[in-house]
Amino acid sequence: MPGEIVGILLAAGRGTRFGSDKRLHPLGDGTPMAVAAARNLRPACDRLIAVLRPGSETLAGLLAAEGCETVVCAEADSGMGHTLAAGVRASPEALGWVVALADMPFVAPASHQAVAASLRTGASLAACAFEGRRGHPVGFAGTWFEQLASLTGDQGGKPILQAHRQGLVLCPVDDPGVLRDIDRVEDVIVG
Repeated sequence: MPGEIVGILLAAGRGTRFGSDKRLHPLGDGTPMAVAAARNLRPACDRLIAVLRPGSETLAGLLAAEGCETVVCAEADSGMGHTLAAGVRASPEALGWVVALADMPFVAPASHQAVAASLRTGASLAACAFEGRRGHPVGFAGTWFEQLASLTGDQGGKPILQAHRQGLVLCPVDDPGVLRDIDRVEDVIVG
């Protein structure tokens, strides 16, 4: 629907440094990492799309049970740009997108909501910041559709954010989770 804020959960990575499928790795309470990330993103968005790589049927089922639509990106191995583009193309009518990462399950719902609120009040680009450091999620207004939908490679929306720093609204949050991504098993329990 027009005017919706769409959450895009990027969950198509291989997680090679992790040693196994980190998207399904249980956190301390037993919740799979990607499911926890989706649960924290969901309250901020009118619609939630998880972008997966081919062969992710188990994860697709878990995320569907959380209210996520799933999009399979055949080009997922070619980089995050492809996966973000796939999610954006699945929601061309959005007012904006809050883009979150499946390996960042410790981002608080309020942090996602801060970015979504910034988009709803007219920001073109938005991102959380903790103690002055930009983190995730990031938000893009619908005016970025063409640029986002044509992304390729492994940088995702980073080139847009770098080229338009003056238009980036930082949303200060008291949430170290906006900086905490999980690359190795030890990262789950540290911090």
